[in-house]
Amino acid sequence: MNKKSIKDIDFKSKSVLMRVDFNVPLDEEGNITDDNRIRAALPTIEGLLNQGAKLILMSHLGRPKGQVKPEFSLKPVVYRLSELLKRPVKMANDCIGDQVQREVNNLAEGEVLLLENLRFHKEETANDSEFAKKLSGLGEIFVNDAFGTSHRAHASTEGVTHFLESVSGLLVQKEIEYFQKVITNPQKPFLFILGGAKVSDKIPVIENMMDKADSIIIGGAMAYTFLKVGGILVGSSRTEDNMIDTAGKILEKAKAKGVEIVLPLDHLITNDIKSASEVKTTESVSIPEGWMGVDIGPKTIESFSSKIKEAKTIVWNGPVGIFENDKFALGTREIAKQIAVSSATSVIGGGDTAAAVLKFGYSDSMSHISTGGGASLEYLEGKILPGVAALADK
Repeated sequence: MNKKSIKDIDFKSKSVLMRVDFNVPLDEEGNITDDNRIRAALPTIEGLLNQGAKLILMSHLGRPKGQVKPEFSLKPVVYRLSELLKRPVKMANDCIGDQVQREVNNLAEGEVLLLENLRFHKEETANDSEFAKKLSGLGEIFVNDAFGTSHRAHASTEGVTHFLESVSGLLVQKEIEYFQKVITNPQKPFLFILGGAKVSDKIPVIENMMDKADSIIIGGAMAYTFLKVGGILVGSSRTEDNMIDTAGKILEKAKAKGVEIVLPLDHLITNDIKSASEVKTTESVSIPEGWMGVDIGPKTIESFSSKIKEAKTIVWNGPVGIFENDKFALGTREIAKQIAVSSATSVIGGGDTAAAVLKFGYSDSMSHISTGGGASLEYLEGKILPGVAALADK
């Protein structure tokens, strides 16, 4: 990566304004149910503190849409972060203002202050210049370690870079290096696995990856639209009929480029997705009327697994079934398992794919698990991420 990172700067006694992605899931009582995003930022946080930095952390949580809503407060995060760092973390009651500035001024070397939810201010997502200027006034150097929000040009990701020297944290550096590696110089054969629900969300990434991948596996609900192109009956499965022509053109384009598109051969189906009282496997690729596909079947698991075993580089974005329900989770679990035991360089897209890998206990066996669902998808589409582009070049 040709951007400066924290490895290029001396942070001794410096006030460091750092964007992190602490947008963690909470239960109804406000307890954190998954702290992986907090843990992912620890190497950068600890690295800066060990250098004697005064650290000001900023993040968003949820979508309060410019209003102060207690249920979106970062208070649960400050408690968890204190536990993980094994040192007290201070909490501001806002992210800008005189009181916040006083708390920043009182920070000693090696101390941490977490600002309150950035999105309590509508100016954050609007990338308001004055708001960005107020944020930047809290630090001497800006560090972006929030890959998950780097695809958004917000005040805390792009705006502040106009006022402060800006470098990447270790997490952002790692994310970019892995994605660059698989996109620009992947070891062949390169397998791209794509799942999820909507074809319309994935068209740009499919088209971009067709120039790089040797094979593309398509699973999840989006596979039913592709199957429909060939006249295959998909029952009541979720499809995007307005995307059938587009899906057909993608299949034609892939054939012309010599890129193999691998689709399901059979399916796990149900006639009631809520009760799942009746669940069965199809004998062929067709799905009978009144039934819907909820996972890939055993023939498909075998077919997809054989491709995984051949690959030297694997990028996976999107589950291949409704893995949140254990009755429909086998396909996604088996894909995760096969990638975990393979010797390929494996990059797992964020969001649901990362959640699935974590749920099935294979996170430690992957080369890299991205912390950003939307950001990783846009990077795979070939888009420039504003929060990364704005950082200082080496």
